[in-house]
Amino acid sequence: MTKQKITSSEALAFHLEPTPGKWEVQATVPMTTQRDLSLAYSPGVAVPCEAIAENPELAYDYTNKGNLVAVISNGTAVLGLGNLGALGSKPVMEGKSVLFKRFADVNSIDLELDTEDPDEFIKAVKLMGPSFGGINLEDIKAPECFIIEQKLKEEMDIPVFHDDQHGTAVICAAGLINALHLSGKKIEDVKIVLNGAGAAGIACIELLKAMGARHENCIVCDTKGVIYQGRTEGMNQWKSAHAVATKLRTLEEAMEGADVFLGVSVKGAVTQDMVQAMADDPVIFAMANPDPEITPEEAHAVRPDAIVATGRSDYPNQVNNVLGFPYLFRGALDIHARAINDEMKIACAEALAELARQDVPDEVAMAYGKTLSFGRDYIIPTPFDPRLIHMIPPRVAKAGMDTGAARRPIIDMDGYELSLKSRMDPTANVMRGIHARARKAQARMIFAEGDDPRVLRAAVQYQRSGLGKALVVGREPDVKEKLEAAGMADAVRELEVVNAANTRHLDQYKDFLYQRLQRKGFDRHDVHRLASRDRHVFSSLMLAHGHGDGLITGATRKSAHVLELVNHVFDADAANGAVGVTALLNKGRIVLVADTLVHEWPDEEDLATIAERSADVARHMGLEPRVAFVSFSTFGYPVSERATKMHVAPQVLERRGVDFEFEGEMTVDVALNPQAQEAYPFQRLSGPANILVVPARHSASISVKLMQEMGGATVIGPILAGIDNSIQICSTNSTANDILNMAVLAACKVG
Repeated sequence: MTKQKITSSEALAFHLEPTPGKWEVQATVPMTTQRDLSLAYSPGVAVPCEAIAENPELAYDYTNKGNLVAVISNGTAVLGLGNLGALGSKPVMEGKSVLFKRFADVNSIDLELDTEDPDEFIKAVKLMGPSFGGINLEDIKAPECFIIEQKLKEEMDIPVFHDDQHGTAVICAAGLINALHLSGKKIEDVKIVLNGAGAAGIACIELLKAMGARHENCIVCDTKGVIYQGRTEGMNQWKSAHAVATKLRTLEEAMEGADVFLGVSVKGAVTQDMVQAMADDPVIFAMANPDPEITPEEAHAVRPDAIVATGRSDYPNQVNNVLGFPYLFRGALDIHARAINDEMKIACAEALAELARQDVPDEVAMAYGKTLSFGRDYIIPTPFDPRLIHMIPPRVAKAGMDTGAARRPIIDMDGYELSLKSRMDPTANVMRGIHARARKAQARMIFAEGDDPRVLRAAVQYQRSGLGKALVVGREPDVKEKLEAAGMADAVRELEVVNAANTRHLDQYKDFLYQRLQRKGFDRHDVHRLASRDRHVFSSLMLAHGHGDGLITGATRKSAHVLELVNHVFDADAANGAVGVTALLNKGRIVLVADTLVHEWPDEEDLATIAERSADVARHMGLEPRVAFVSFSTFGYPVSERATKMHVAPQVLERRGVDFEFEGEMTVDVALNPQAQEAYPFQRLSGPANILVVPARHSASISVKLMQEMGGATVIGPILAGIDNSIQICSTNSTANDILNMAVLAACKVG
C-alpha cells in the first residue's frame, strides 16, 4: 500500500460536511404519537425508573447503559500533537466514538474535561459512572494517566480502560506471539528491550510479563538510559517497578544480544548498528508515530532476518489500536463486566494472533492490493478483516466469565458468536469491497466536468486515495483557479487536464462521431461543434477510443440531457438494453431500485431485462440477487390493468431461464418483510428482496427521493448498466463524496 496524502482542506471539509462533527443521536423507539411520548417519558418512564431503583442491574435491560461507552480526555497528550487542551482534543474523541460504532456496534459519546488536576478528573468521571457501561480514557499525559486509571478502576464497578496504554499493549502482544512463533522462541526465554517508559511502554512490558516474560529479561529505557536498580534521576513509582539489577546504562548497550525491541519513543532512536548487534531472528516493534525508531528498510538492510512492525499503515505489520479496543469493549459490555482485566486483554491478544495465522479472506487481500498470508510480513490481522467482530469478543467475554468479571455470563456462546456475525452493518463491507476492487483495477477515470469544484475534489480524492489516474476535462487555467479556490492548489501538478485543444486525437474523434451521426441529421459542422465544445461528448469519445477506462459525468446537467449526449457516442438507450439502477443504503440494508434513468414506461419484456441488468449490478456489489416486481397489488389483487405487466414480467424471466430468485407482482411491504411473505407460502423468495423493479421511471424516482429525504437513506446512483463501456452519470445535487462513489463504481465496472 502507498501512504495516502490528505490535505488540510480535505480534512476540514470532511469534518464540516454534511453537518459539523462526526456523529449524531437518533431515537431507537417511535416518537410520533402522544402515546409514544407518554411511554418514553411521563408517565410511562416512571415504571422502569422504579424498577431500576429497586434493582440497579435492570439498568442494563431498560436503558442503553449496557452498550454505551464514554470516551473521555482532558487533551493533555493528543496524538503526537501534545497538550491541545480539552476542546482541541474533541475531534479525536469524536473519531474514537465513531470507530467504536463502525467496528463493534458500540454506542459511544465523547466527553472532554477541562482540567489537568487528576483529582478533579477522577471525581468528574466517577460521578458520571451510572450513565455508562464502560469508560475509555484517551490522550492523557503520563504520569497522570496512571494515577487516574488506577483510582477509577478501584472506585468504579464498570470497565475503565486507557487505550493509549493497554490498546497498544494488546496489539503489541498479539504481534509478538506470532513473531516468536516464527522465530521459534519462547516468551519466557527472550531478552526484551523497551525504549519509552511512558503510558504505552509501561503497559506493554507489564502485559508481556503477565504473559510469561521474566522480569530480569526485560530492560526498560527512557531518555536517561536504562532503568536500573538504584537509579534516582527521572524516576517514578511506575518506572521503579521495572528496574533491574544490571550494569547496562544505555540503549545501545541494552540492544546487544536482545531478541526483542519494543519502541514507543521517537524517530531515529535506534541505529542500524544497534539492530546489527541483536540476536538471531530479531523482533523489532518500532511503534513511534508518525515516524518509527527505525524504518523497516533500514532494519532489513543490516538484518534481513528481522521481523519488523511499526505504527504506520504503509508498512507491513501495523500495530493499530483499532484491532483491540472496539472488540475488548464489545466482549466486556456483553457480559456486563465490572472491569477489563489482564486475562481479558491476553485473550484478545491470543485471538488476534490466532486470526493472523488463518487464511485471509479474498476481500481483505484485495483491499490491500496483495496476497496476505501468515509470515514475517503478516503477523497482525488487518483492521478490515470481517472476522474480527465474531472472533475476538467471544474470547474476551469467556475470559471475563472465567475470572469473575462478568455480571451476566453468556450461556449460549455459539448463539452469541452468530449474533455478532449479523450485528454489523453489511453496507460498510459492500462499499469496502468495491473500493478494494477499484484500487486493484487502477482505472484511468475521466471526469467530464472539470469546471465544477465538487468534481475536482472527487478527482483529487480518487487519485490521492490510490484508486487510479484522474483525467479531468477542462481548461487548465479554469481547473487551476477552481482548485486554488477550493484550497487544493497543490493538486494542480497532480491531475492531468485534457481538452479538445491539447489532444492529438480530435480528428480521429470527429471521424468516428460523423460515422455514427451522419444519418441522424448531423453534418460535419455539427460534429465538430459536439466533439470540440461539448465536454460530455468529448469525454465519451475519449472513453470510446480507449483513452480512459471509465467516465463520470452529469454533476452539472440533468441526467436525461447528459444521457442523450452520451448516446451520440454509445448505444446507451432503452432500445439497446441500457438500464439505470439506484442503490439505497439505510440502517444496514441495501436495496436496488430500477429503472431510475432510462425506461420511461417499460413493458413486461423491458421489465424482465431491467431485472437481469439489476441482478448483474447486485452481483458486482457482492449481493445475491432477489428480485421483486413491485406494484400496488399482490399476486393479482386488486385487479388492475396497470398491474398486469408486473404480473407477466416474472413469466418472461421464467421463459428466459435466469439464475437468480424473482417473484411478483407484490407490494413493497411483502417484498421487503419476511413476516409479510409468510402469508404467501407459494412465493419463491428465500428472504427479503434486495432488488425492486418498479412499474415506471416516475415511480422509481419518487421512491428513491422519498427514501432519501424522509428515510435518510444514502443514495448511490443511478448506476448505468447494460452498456459495454463503464459510464456513470451523477445527479446534479451530488456531493464530492457521491461523485467519488460513482467513480469507484465505474472503476469496478459495476453496470
